[in-house]
Amino acid sequence: MGRPTDAPDAGQEPADESRAAVGSAVRAPEIAYRPARRTVARRGPADPVKMLMHRHRDLCERAVDPLEIAAGLEAHGLTDRAAARYRHRDVFSLAEELYARVPGSGRFVPPPPQPRPDSGGEEHAGWTLSALLPGAACLATAGGLRATEGLLGGEARFAMTAAGALLVVLGLRLCLRDGPLRAPDGVGGVTLYVCWLLGYAVYGDDLIAQVISGGPEGGWTASPAPLLGLALAPAPAAWCAHLFAVHARRRLAGSHALSEFGAGVRPLLFGVVALLLCALAVLLYLADLGYGGTHGIPVGAAALGLLLFLARLLAVHGFPEPAATGLAAACAVEVAAPFLLLAGRLPGLDLLARPVDSLVTVAGPGGVSALACGVAALALLLHASVTLTRASAHAPA
Repeated sequence: MGRPTDAPDAGQEPADESRAAVGSAVRAPEIAYRPARRTVARRGPADPVKMLMHRHRDLCERAVDPLEIAAGLEAHGLTDRAAARYRHRDVFSLAEELYARVPGSGRFVPPPPQPRPDSGGEEHAGWTLSALLPGAACLATAGGLRATEGLLGGEARFAMTAAGALLVVLGLRLCLRDGPLRAPDGVGGVTLYVCWLLGYAVYGDDLIAQVISGGPEGGWTASPAPLLGLALAPAPAAWCAHLFAVHARRRLAGSHALSEFGAGVRPLLFGVVALLLCALAVLLYLADLGYGGTHGIPVGAAALGLLLFLARLLAVHGFPEPAATGLAAACAVEVAAPFLLLAGRLPGLDLLARPVDSLVTVAGPGGVSALACGVAALALLLHASVTLTRASAHAPA
């Protein structure tokens, strides 16, 4: 009898079963062997303010008001345009939200005891008195030298001048240690620059005149009137710096955008500078009257007074590097002027002396100081019109 055609072969059945078993082991349902997708939690900026809050948490916790946070954010480069990324119209509104969100440790400090009503007046009187010390010392020295003219010898007069200069320096140090002109330690070399500029204000004009006339020969004639006027200038300079700081802080409290604050502070800065220039003109004119009244208002000394004020104002508000650069640039010009005149005497190098000769021909020997200090003061004024109109320049210490 033949085998049925549809019956599996006896030797083939185990193989088929094993192949089916292998196939079932290898080929599982497709859904079971689909590679499992790792679910990654998205960390998109659902709340951008929260990210900024964590980034500047220390600033927000230390801040005693939203204005301090706004100043800190602006110091880190955040502008009103950048604040739009955090769904705010400006940095001030963003700072208010950060201030409300972050519980600051500095906000719960018990309030200090209320000062006496006249404590502000006493404080003002204190630093005003210290600002008057350099001028008082210089006036006393000048009066002593004039009263003893013809009575004391050269050595005694030199000792009196040295003692007076020491008193002026000590008074100036007391003036700069307290009050509106107090600044943190700045860049090295500033004291040397200031000493050179003041020394040139006294002896520089006669030095240039002697070099042009073929000298120098003998001693240099001093011009003490500019030094006396500049020694009296710290008092109005301190009050101008005080007015600028107080009114800038008030404008910061009333502003709602950085651009609005800058637009309000810039005229304030120019007004304070104009006020100081008027005070310098009066003091220098009176000092010149005290010494005979033959030169009027020395432009170089007025430019120097403005340069020193702007340099100190920048240092007070946290910008000592540009202040030192401006002073160093003025010193470099005043040092270069007599050397260029001397170098122009060499054969073939007369071209080096022509700029200084032309300047002295037009403006006199005082033109060198006026140009050096005037250009440096203008550069610092332009720099201050940018840096001192930022909120970060007026953040509370």
